[in-house]
Amino acid sequence: MLRFVVSILICFSTIAPFLNSVAIAALISCSGMVPMNYRNDKISITDFGGVGDGRTLNTKAFREAIYRIQHLRRRGGTLLYIPPGVYLTGSFNLTSHMTLYLAKDAVIKATQDTWNWPLIAPLPSYGRGRERPGGRYISFIHADGVHDVVITGENGTIDGQGDIWWNMWRQRTLQFTRPNLVEFVNSKNIIISSVIFRNSPFWNIHPVYCSNVVVRYVTILAPPDSPNTDGIDPDSSSHVCIEDSYISTGDDLVSVKSGWDEYGIGYGRRSFDITIRRMAGSSPFSGISVGSETSGGVEKVLAEHINLYNMGVGIHVKTNIGRGGFIRDITVSDVYMEIAQKGIKIAGDVGDHPDDRFNPNALPVVKGITIKNVWGVKVQQAGLIRGLRNSPFTGICLSNINLLGAPLRWSRSPSWKCSDVSGASHQVSPWPCSELSSSHPTNSCSSHL
Repeated sequence: MLRFVVSILICFSTIAPFLNSVAIAALISCSGMVPMNYRNDKISITDFGGVGDGRTLNTKAFREAIYRIQHLRRRGGTLLYIPPGVYLTGSFNLTSHMTLYLAKDAVIKATQDTWNWPLIAPLPSYGRGRERPGGRYISFIHADGVHDVVITGENGTIDGQGDIWWNMWRQRTLQFTRPNLVEFVNSKNIIISSVIFRNSPFWNIHPVYCSNVVVRYVTILAPPDSPNTDGIDPDSSSHVCIEDSYISTGDDLVSVKSGWDEYGIGYGRRSFDITIRRMAGSSPFSGISVGSETSGGVEKVLAEHINLYNMGVGIHVKTNIGRGGFIRDITVSDVYMEIAQKGIKIAGDVGDHPDDRFNPNALPVVKGITIKNVWGVKVQQAGLIRGLRNSPFTGICLSNINLLGAPLRWSRSPSWKCSDVSGASHQVSPWPCSELSSSHPTNSCSSHL
């Protein structure tokens, strides 16, 4: 995995020489942000009757192993080792002071027995399930109120076997919201690294109401037509670092969120200090996105050294009337994209509502969005920036951006469309809309460009 990411970065620096030095960027890391504690106590899933034959149901073995970790409370915590093999299991909960370690060729595979999948209450910042009213199916690997937890290994696999859930969504037979693959709630000091995630029923990795979370050296895979299989969604969380990873899914690769309409406004927990760096991927939806659920507010997001291929939208900031909240101090830089319907989109008319009780006067505030050092080829439309008439987007700052169309398909350079927005631009091609067309940045933008 690391070798793949390094090769992507070499390509990145070759194709876009104007970007900051990748060698320098590679020195910046979230390593050390959360300590990787050594576990003196080690147990194996086979000690609890686990069988890796791909047929035996291991739910009891996983739950008993984690019960032992939780209640014996060994000094320094415990490592649960998953040896090579395919371990079929239902959902299970992690506990504090543990490492879930997947050996090379180890697979933890979700059962497709959806009838017995446990239900839990909706998140308070969403007020209901994201897809259906009422509760939601618990995540395949779930944790609530834990700390000092590591999921790692030798690039073993966590497989959600999501196709049965995707088909229920397509056939409109879902009773409740589909399960995430991995979810941490109200937790802190979490590390997820060197693991492959496949075929999530819904969102892949979802830290919500969390702090101090590191996700690095992961691969996340799902078919491009798999519905709502977001890669990593930090949600009402802070001090999150995502780096050196590859994501190819059916929805946004990384999406920063903070709650849904009146429920998110009422819960009032923002996402902030989110870093995304040295990431590559592909999706029919968005590469780096903020929203659309941002009712608790999102600020201080940095995404840099991103390589995107075959995208719906490369960089996407999205919100809607009724969301309230704010999106501010967002910086995206050093991005290469190849084949995209839109290079950049910042819009106030994206996403649905949980019910008809949302307040149409709850208008989001969007300001201080900086996008710089972007190179794109085969981009159908350079950008669309559409603010709200009663809450225009301000401080939209663009610099050193080149978004090129495909000569055989589009006779002109891809264009921009803008409304209810103000800001500035510098060295942007094609030349942006008049609202952002100043050749010299305004004072509000110059410090960012």
